[in-house]
Amino acid sequence: MEKTLKQDEIDALFEAARNATPETAQAGVRARVVPYNFSSAGQISTDQLRAISMLNDLFARNLTHNLAAWLRTRFQVNLVSAEQIQFNEFLLRIPEISYVASVRLEPLGALSVLQLDLGLAPPIIDLLLGGEGREGPLRELTDIEESILASVVDIVCRELTAAWQPVGLSFNFERRQMQTQVARIMAVTEKTLCLSFEIRMPHSAGLLNLAFPAVVANTILRRLTGEWGRRRRHAGDARARMEKTVRHIHFGGALQLPSVRVAASELESLEPGMIVRLNLPANTSPVWRVSGQPLARAQAIRFGERRAARIADSIADPIADLGNGAVQ
Repeated sequence: MEKTLKQDEIDALFEAARNATPETAQAGVRARVVPYNFSSAGQISTDQLRAISMLNDLFARNLTHNLAAWLRTRFQVNLVSAEQIQFNEFLLRIPEISYVASVRLEPLGALSVLQLDLGLAPPIIDLLLGGEGREGPLRELTDIEESILASVVDIVCRELTAAWQPVGLSFNFERRQMQTQVARIMAVTEKTLCLSFEIRMPHSAGLLNLAFPAVVANTILRRLTGEWGRRRRHAGDARARMEKTVRHIHFGGALQLPSVRVAASELESLEPGMIVRLNLPANTSPVWRVSGQPLARAQAIRFGERRAARIADSIADPIADLGNGAVQ
């Protein structure tokens, strides 16, 4: 049964609330005690996680471009997660057949763990040996294959060193570790910073995982919070001086036609005076490029005793309209 308050009872409640002193209110707040969870100590804060993501996004982009150029195929690396877990939990995530290596971090002299899904090994090795990068059976590597994959891990460590330069760490690949040896690198109860990257290739996909010990993670997080946690702002006069200086920088430019494919037989039979068909419409305009970036369509003209370019119009979508390459 609901109780209905009378008007005098309602007035008494409001009067008691108005007469409550700050000390009484604070005492009520102090009375609400929440148990502390010690397992949450040292967790990554939002600012630290943002700084870690910035660094590793840079690493993922650099590794994407460099390995794609080296392997001559599409190679995409994306940061999946950054979390703090115990080392034994990281060990449980390692597949039974996997490539695990120890990486020494200088100047701290500590060891971290790099784990790469072996499903990525066959297409990478096939590409480096002149194949098309097809998938292969999941199996252990031969000595030659392991040596080839070690060169890939060297590139990963080099890109990590370049991306993590703001925190002053150098990644040095040591050697591959067997499954029974990985647990000896760190204490199984030690809290680690685990970074996971997804790697996608035309015919396969897999994960690249990195685990840093607590001493390294704490050093990284302290430096990241100091270096990346705050945005640097320039004074108005300093910004004006920078903009004035930048205007005097010289960039390489070229007036180019869009890229075309030419048969090798045509190139082989070239002679002076011959005409090379570019298979482009007659009204196709050259493109004015600065530092390789398309800026506008233009026409080649004569200006006194020099050649020049007359700007026709800008390019709304350079990638969709022109592609990546060009020939003169």
